Amino acid sequence: MNATEKPEKHKYKLCGCIGRSFRMTSLSAPKDVEDIFVKYAQNGIIGAAQLQQFLVEVQGEKDATLKQAEEIIAAQHRESHVIHVLHRQGFNLNTFLQYLLNPQLNPPINLSVSVHHDMTKPMSHYYISTGHNSYLTGNQLSSACSEVPIIKALQKGVRVVELDLWPNEDAEDKVNVLHGRTLTTPVDFEKCIVAIKEHAFEASEFPLVITLEDHLTPALQAKAAEIITRNLGDLLYLPDAQTTCIEFPSPASLKKRILISTKPPKEYLAAVEPPKDVIHPKDGAWGEDIPDYNEQVEQDTNDSDDDDSIGKKTAPEYKRIITIRAGKPKGVPMKEAMAAKEDIVKRFSVSEPQLEKICKNHPLTVINFTSRNFLRVYPYGLRFNSSNYNPFVAWSHGAQMVAFNMQGYGRPLWIVHGFFKANGRCGYVKKPDMFLPNESGGPVYDPAKAASVRTRLKIKIFMGLGWLEKFGKRHFDNFSPPDFYARVGIAGVPADQKMRRTKAIEDDWHPKWDDEFEFKLTFPELAVLRLEVHEYDMSDKDDFGGQLCLPVSELKTGLRHVTLCDKRGDELSGVKLLLQITRNDSPV
Repeated sequence: MNATEKPEKHKYKLCGCIGRSFRMTSLSAPKDVEDIFVKYAQNGIIGAAQLQQFLVEVQGEKDATLKQAEEIIAAQHRESHVIHVLHRQGFNLNTFLQYLLNPQLNPPINLSVSVHHDMTKPMSHYYISTGHNSYLTGNQLSSACSEVPIIKALQKGVRVVELDLWPNEDAEDKVNVLHGRTLTTPVDFEKCIVAIKEHAFEASEFPLVITLEDHLTPALQAKAAEIITRNLGDLLYLPDAQTTCIEFPSPASLKKRILISTKPPKEYLAAVEPPKDVIHPKDGAWGEDIPDYNEQVEQDTNDSDDDDSIGKKTAPEYKRIITIRAGKPKGVPMKEAMAAKEDIVKRFSVSEPQLEKICKNHPLTVINFTSRNFLRVYPYGLRFNSSNYNPFVAWSHGAQMVAFNMQGYGRPLWIVHGFFKANGRCGYVKKPDMFLPNESGGPVYDPAKAASVRTRLKIKIFMGLGWLEKFGKRHFDNFSPPDFYARVGIAGVPADQKMRRTKAIEDDWHPKWDDEFEFKLTFPELAVLRLEVHEYDMSDKDDFGGQLCLPVSELKTGLRHVTLCDKRGDELSGVKLLLQITRNDSPV
């Protein structure tokens, strides 16, 4: 609706034949936008020169050119079908507002910038988008297994997928993928591998890791290796063992390559001697005061790191395909295994409760370990509904593979989606240097120490629109237009986490909040901006109106449009917010 259009009336029935009419407010520019327009307009029009000045001074785009401004005006006029010759020369207030709400011309993060982090460092220097039980379509106990959720995850940029391998009960030479010891229905292993080959690099050209949790005999291990090598061919990375033991290769060197990660055969583990001063506690590897969560709640004990490989004879074909070796010496406490000084690099796996315990008691041990080695974190075993957990405990200690149930939804998954929008959505985000003591030359990050404020982020939320066109007038309330409010906040390290909310605007499809919030951030590299809209309901649970999470490290300043997403992370086309983003950074 243009600002000059006459507002519509919407009728709602209260009961029987009694009804109420509500006048829908016109879509008009907030006062701050009007003031900015007046400041830059000449004779009621913002031309290319004025728009360039606006881009530099308000939007923080210091390198904006006159040609860029001309292209923006032309692109917006094509979408707005502007015919008037005078208006084609620039923006009036209405087309200026339309430009600000244009998802392609005024995004909150830079859509034109692809990968911009240094991708030449070892893979252990990056957070990697990681899935858990990637083949499940729903819950962990009874849902179907399929290649479809694997494909969907790959299309969203996931770079680590997990497959649990079990013998096929009906065919001795077949391998199934399923969540063992549950009622999940299996899918054929080869079908999953074929799907991975076809979709591995649709969203990202950087390396894909397949983690295998295998429960196979040596004969079936050989069969699995044959399926992998035959289908993946040259995509499969088969390194020389001596070169990969010392340091992981870089993502840049492994573009469009697929790596296999699993537990090595027992012969390999036997050669990795545990430290001689290790004390083996009688009450489990975690010590007497910390329960062993794997023994108590994990459905799939093969997710743990103690070696339980099948037999001493392992198919040589299977050994050959293992690039990232997983597992620690059996019986060695995780803290001791992480602290051991070894030349080889490896991957350890811990559950979320185990991670919290070791990070609480030995944070620097974890950070030092993850500077060279992979740490994979997987969900608590009682998350039968495929829910997820707070990823920042893992990320703030350098863990690269924070495995999430990608088939579900909820705020933790929204945050993961937002975090990996960084670096061109390639699925790899370089860790801050303070997690890499060998590289930074500065102090190692210590989560236990209070940190100073390094960034002050201000978010002013002006307005929202698009719900009526997307959902229809009775989606939120049968008796009146919705009462929208917005939640604005930060997800990050504990000192940075905060959630605020606007006032609720009653009976309005085009709410104007004009509320501003300031957030003081100690660790902006990990921070994620959270935006949610809800419809207030006095008598029932508030209705969901959309959400979006964005990496603070990549936010563009100025007046910015955002398109909200549904609960599963898919865009709600046309459902938008208009924000003003202000950021002030202090030197480290």
